Amino acid sequence: FLRVTKQYLPHVARLCLISTFLEDGIRMWFQWSEQRDYIDSTWNCGYLLASSFVFLNLLGQLTGCVLVLSRNFVQYACFGLFGIIALQTIAYSILWDLKFLMRLSRTSWAQL
Repeated sequence: FLRVTKQYLPHVARLCLISTFLEDGIRMWFQWSEQRDYIDSTWNCGYLLASSFVFLNLLGQLTGCVLVLSRNFVQYACFGLFGIIALQTIAYSILWDLKFLMRLSRTSWAQL
């Protein structure tokens, strides 16, 4: 079994690692207006800037996923995906959401 599947396992592992970014990018595509309206109402930044943010987020996530899966510029793609995480943390005010942080820390401790 391992001899047959050995060549596919690295691709499956990469897909599992980037699956969250891939799902989030695809969801942003289908929920474009909801995402844009949320950023606009949260930051009161206007339609154009909110659309630009959602587009940057979508493009960064999907481009990073494609680069990781194709094994091209993997290090830069990972840095880009890390930047997307930092950007989302600030934009969606996750850093100051006590309930989210408590849930995250509980999950992290449960995995140890």
